Amino acid sequence: MTGITLIVTFVIAIIVMILAISKFKLHPFLAIMGIALLLAIVVGIPLKEIPSTIGAGFSGTFSSIGIVIILGALIGLYLEKTGGAIKLADAVIKVVGKKRPELAILLMGWIVSIPVFCDSGFVILNPIRKAIRQRTLTSSVAMTVALSGGLYISHVFIPPTPGPIAAAGTLGIGANMLLVIGMGALVSIPCLIVAYFFAKYIGKKVKSKDEIDDKEVVKTYEQLVKEYGKLPSTFMSFAPIILPIVLMALGSVSAILGWQGMTSELCTFLGTPIIALTVGLLFGIGLLASTNKMGDFRELTDETLKTVGPILFVTAAGGVLGKVITTAGFVDYIKENASFLSTIGIFFPFIIAAILKTAQGSSTVAITTTAGIMGSFAESGTMMEALGLTTPLAAALTVMAIGAGAMTVSHANDSYFWVVTNFGEMNPQDGYKTQTMLTLLMGIAAIIFIWVLSLFII
Repeated sequence: MTGITLIVTFVIAIIVMILAISKFKLHPFLAIMGIALLLAIVVGIPLKEIPSTIGAGFSGTFSSIGIVIILGALIGLYLEKTGGAIKLADAVIKVVGKKRPELAILLMGWIVSIPVFCDSGFVILNPIRKAIRQRTLTSSVAMTVALSGGLYISHVFIPPTPGPIAAAGTLGIGANMLLVIGMGALVSIPCLIVAYFFAKYIGKKVKSKDEIDDKEVVKTYEQLVKEYGKLPSTFMSFAPIILPIVLMALGSVSAILGWQGMTSELCTFLGTPIIALTVGLLFGIGLLASTNKMGDFRELTDETLKTVGPILFVTAAGGVLGKVITTAGFVDYIKENASFLSTIGIFFPFIIAAILKTAQGSSTVAITTTAGIMGSFAESGTMMEALGLTTPLAAALTVMAIGAGAMTVSHANDSYFWVVTNFGEMNPQDGYKTQTMLTLLMGIAAIIFIWVLSLFII
């Protein structure tokens, strides 16, 4: 199968996959794997080659990013359960000050969600949001929107959150995670600005239930801290996040400066994402020990693996779909029309991720599936090559474009939408005015910024 027929078949396959996930509630893993198998048969891949194609796509994804995703998730849960996330929030308040509550909660969410899922992060920080709001008499909606925005930005852009880690590995820059982290921090800036000013604006237009009926007893920040018992030190709270970044930076510096011998080998070893995150994990275990929670070690690890399992399988399924697309000759057809695609460039992964996100709700599924479709920048016959995105910088920007699409938009089929509206005490209509509009504005701001960056560095 070639030409327009191949394109139409691909489009139909994507539509059927989206309907299977969103309308018929089929698990994303089964939907993606099923569509990959059917697509392989329909486009004419020899039957004897289909099993090996599926196996190569599945195992290739697991081998490149599986361990990294698990390590990142473990670090996040240990920070959550020990009160380390609360300590991080406390540090932000001290730096930003109590006079700018929206900015404080925005940055608090942005930092906490680097290792912690945005859903969990909102639940963790919501009592603090209420306490700060009570103390400063700030709009509850403004604080909710600011917290939601800060959490969501790092959730889709900055490793070790599983989505960006998975995308980086699939696109071929899993060994250069520092570049992805740095790019994620850079792309976060316009989103943070948009979130801050939109929160200030919408807080004057929409009122939550707790503002209308302000009789709720809200615990003070100090009371919340006491509930955790013994909190870890500020250093121990930051160490599981900061040390892996430092080690990965050390590995990059060693490569750039051309260090030789044992020093180079040691820096390269420690700077590998798996090893760097293992060091972070050891400090995460140290958090458990310092807060007398080592008795929960096994239970927390089991809980993490149960949470991460579905993400790993969906990620691997996305890799299978990408492998089938490549084998089917779709990319070859795209290359033949490269002059047209050059006008789309970095917008292509954004559009695919945005369609998947809006249709089925999960940002992680949108990120991992789109990354699987794009393939590795370093391999021939992938969408990355067809679009001319063939450098590490281009791959990093593509991760960001996928992340921007994966936040556009959050609405009723997204679990995070309901976390924000329920804990923020808003009705669904107000959720569309706040959460949905926020994610639309942040997604647009992000892709425009990414496109401008691409003009200079690609």
